[in-house]
Amino acid sequence: MDRNNLLLDEANRCLLCKKPNCKKNCPIDTPIPDIISLYKEGKIKEAGEILFNNNPLSVVCSLVCIHEDQCKGNCVRGIKGEPIRFHEIEQEISEQYLKEVRFKDIEKDKGRIAIIGGGPAGITAAFILARKGYNITIFEAHDKIGGVLRYGIPEYRLPKQLVDTLEERLLELGVKIRPNTVIGPVISLDRLLEDSYKAVFIGTGVWNPKTLDIKGETLGNVHFAIDYLKSPQTYRLGEKVAVIGAGNVAMDAARTAKRNGAEVTILYRKSFDEMPASKQEIMETREDGVKFELFKAPLEITEKGVKLAATENVTDAEGKIRTKIIQGKEEFFECDSVIVAVSQTPKTNIVSNTTELDTNRWGLIVTDEKGNTTKKGTFACGDVVTGAKTVVEAAAQAKIVAETIDEYCKVSASQDIK
Repeated sequence: MDRNNLLLDEANRCLLCKKPNCKKNCPIDTPIPDIISLYKEGKIKEAGEILFNNNPLSVVCSLVCIHEDQCKGNCVRGIKGEPIRFHEIEQEISEQYLKEVRFKDIEKDKGRIAIIGGGPAGITAAFILARKGYNITIFEAHDKIGGVLRYGIPEYRLPKQLVDTLEERLLELGVKIRPNTVIGPVISLDRLLEDSYKAVFIGTGVWNPKTLDIKGETLGNVHFAIDYLKSPQTYRLGEKVAVIGAGNVAMDAARTAKRNGAEVTILYRKSFDEMPASKQEIMETREDGVKFELFKAPLEITEKGVKLAATENVTDAEGKIRTKIIQGKEEFFECDSVIVAVSQTPKTNIVSNTTELDTNRWGLIVTDEKGNTTKKGTFACGDVVTGAKTVVEAAAQAKIVAETIDEYCKVSASQDIK
């Protein structure tokens, strides 16, 4: 049986619930029963259009979302059996739609908007605002847009060709892209607003790796996961690699290094149950042959490996479980290279070269629930506001902020007329 027939069988298992938990638990409110109904009727183009209009990154989310926590994990069918694999149906529909659809460059009569950062949030906002008639320019720090989609998620999880196709569709809409352009040092945020941009959207993500603050992090055999994942083919890691951390980025780095021929071990100071990575990611990482050393905390990195302290979980007086180092119980893990993967923070180039733009103590941009920053005409969302989150959360926030920008520009235009 071919894939299409298998997916049709899967669609036929759907109960088309009147109050679907799958949709309720989708961060971007994908109308799942409606899409499945159209799919069963063979109306692939109509289904694809609905998916794209609801979420321009639908094809991406079908591949990289944590489905077990969202649609799949909340399917009624899953209570007594196998949940519906909607994400596989979504992938087929969205990929075909994105490949076949062609957009027209409509008249740009609503003003100029700058989008800083061509990642998930920036791409989503660009699609929405360009289709409303705004003249959009994306300022991208890298040589190509995509952000984490291109430089953070490995090829085996998200083919870069899909990101290229998204870029092609943006260009069809008349969106301009300025690659290799970092806003702040030369072109400031204030300069953009002075140059007749009606509004500025910031969606730059979080690209500064957090450090462990231990001795040895500057050595030549130490790398940060967010940097490694940008171009893993350029790194010479050696035969044995240690990855410190247990989030999704750590899993991606470990699996990528493993696929490139290294023996990889993840070092983590807690248990499997406490890992921030999704259960699916952990399972697939183990299936790829990556090893795990648990309850081990790094003390120092050397050219020969990592000095580790044993840890244990203890319950404090308030009943909370805390992880502490066991004194006097140390060991050494030999390896050729170490990849540090303990989260990221925003770069400060925009904030340090502008005025009136507030950040919190973590360096994240302060906004209200609609994406308004403390600087007039400037809006933000995504990881640069929330810290590292998922692609679908960035897209969902960008939808809201795009509408906020549209309303702001309409009000500004009416005031100009008066």
